Amino acid sequence: MKELLKELCLINGISGDESAVRDFILSRIPDDCNRRVDNLGNLICFKKGKSSPKKKLMICAHMDEVGCIVTSIRDDGTLTFDTVGGIDPFVLAGRQVLVGKDGISGVIGSAAVHNLSKEEREKAPKVSSMYIDIGAEDSSDAKKYVKPGDCVYFDSDFISLGEKCVKGKAIDDRAGCAVMIALMNDELEYDTYFVFNTQEEIGLRGSRVSAFSVDPDLAIVLEATTASDIDGVNGSARVCSLGKGPVVSFMDKSTVYDKELYRLAFDAAIEENISCQTKTKIAGGNDSGAIHISGDGVRTIAVSVPCRYLHSASCVINTEDLNETYKLVKTLMKRIFAI
Repeated sequence: MKELLKELCLINGISGDESAVRDFILSRIPDDCNRRVDNLGNLICFKKGKSSPKKKLMICAHMDEVGCIVTSIRDDGTLTFDTVGGIDPFVLAGRQVLVGKDGISGVIGSAAVHNLSKEEREKAPKVSSMYIDIGAEDSSDAKKYVKPGDCVYFDSDFISLGEKCVKGKAIDDRAGCAVMIALMNDELEYDTYFVFNTQEEIGLRGSRVSAFSVDPDLAIVLEATTASDIDGVNGSARVCSLGKGPVVSFMDKSTVYDKELYRLAFDAAIEENISCQTKTKIAGGNDSGAIHISGDGVRTIAVSVPCRYLHSASCVINTEDLNETYKLVKTLMKRIFAI
């Protein structure tokens, strides 16, 4: 699955610009899956299993990644921009990026440190004070290559770190997409809907549409979630840790998860000898926030891969956690209809 994740992460697809990711996924899912693309770009798939349960199960992940968008071209040929999704400005300055469909190389610049006052140096930088330098001579030169509205992507290699970890952009949520593709290529016990959502990073927009369309009774949301397991961070502030398996949440900022499904996940993990942990801080959110309140309500569980440096060009995960996530979701798919 590591190689599949690499291929997915190297594709550019910020919110609202997921078509290349979707095309790749379409090339990797089996022919026996029914598939359609809705008006918001969500890829909705259905695969028959050995049995057709009375309840409808939907498994989903989102295709989009955080990034930026060009807002204007200045007289000197540099580009102003804004973020697409939640990005800490600290991870932007000096970052190499690709602009537009042609992937024009650029660098995010900011005021030189020697031109900042003492007070400015002590404050967090603002996106509004940054710009993108593509090496253009002036605005006329820049306009030959880029225009306002062009997407801006992190330019980041996918590499191994040590024996078990990998680094890359867009692991949130191409990790979930990779697990879903692997599951879809397996033989299934039960009929299952698989949904690859758009625009999660800017407000769970794709999942609002797809959940209404599929109208499931049960949902498993696959995600990547923040791990703060570094020296000096203790207790619940660590959130979760790399190497301790998938993260099953009891609550975040948008969802109180189904308690029976939460217990089911840990019972299944113990019985199948699968590593599993919980999220110790109530923070963040994911497509569950839109899904669980769709229609008459959807019993929802989120299973996430722990990830350091989320929403940056250098997300880091342990590949064993990715494999354990696949195992846990696989066993949940067999047990979930018994509740």
